Amino acid sequence: MAARTQVRTLATFNVNGINARLPHLLEWLGEAQPDIVALQELKATDAAFPIAAIEDAGYGAIWHGQASWNGVALLARGATPIESRRELPGEPKDTQARYLEAAVHGVVVGALYLPNGNPQPGPKFDYKLRWMARLARHARSLVDLPHPVALIGDFNVIPDDIDVYDPKAWKRDALIQPEVRAAYADLLAQGWTDALRAVFEDEVIYTFWDYFRQHAERDRGLRIDHLLLNPVLAEGLVEVGVDRDVRLREKASDHAPTWARVRVPKTPSR
Repeated sequence: MAARTQVRTLATFNVNGINARLPHLLEWLGEAQPDIVALQELKATDAAFPIAAIEDAGYGAIWHGQASWNGVALLARGATPIESRRELPGEPKDTQARYLEAAVHGVVVGALYLPNGNPQPGPKFDYKLRWMARLARHARSLVDLPHPVALIGDFNVIPDDIDVYDPKAWKRDALIQPEVRAAYADLLAQGWTDALRAVFEDEVIYTFWDYFRQHAERDRGLRIDHLLLNPVLAEGLVEVGVDRDVRLREKASDHAPTWARVRVPKTPSR
């Protein structure tokens, strides 16, 4: 008998400090009730992750923390993600907490926080390009799997000029450099679907607004939080969006939750 499907909501949210923004996160989880959530910039050690509050909200979680910087987590509504990997292969001495992979509600999810790369040129930009190369190699092993796979998170990549309010003002930034854009384009060329762009096509939509000059209120932002779906999952794409209102709340993160609703195949029944 053919496999049935169920609609799941996948989301990514750079919280810019899990404990500082915990009330915002819990409020949004209660409102949106996403099934799968990737968090970035925890800025907390493993021991400081607020697992009790997350569980009280109805979510299981796994996390990879780091003091003061970085840190990623995966949340699952009514379940606990089954971890398969917590770093990208290819650079054993890299200790930055930027990648976490697990099976969640029938989907293999790679949650990532790609390096910023500024200032460029320099060592931080070189690290960004190496990280993107490692991501591409690992992603190639995932994209053609026969089950749903998603790579979601803060990619720190502005793919095209339409994804930034003022391309000229950002022309020297690491997020917009030709090498970075080319690496992202090569990643998509493996067969990944950029969910937001697949639906919004040539419309302007942002996921990040810095704290300067009321950029959030004036909608002067960037699109740097991405949800990439392999062909199996992209086939079931239903809807995408950005919860910009979360960014406009008092003492908010500079990112907004970005999400996609997808049909995920259930286990075939007899």
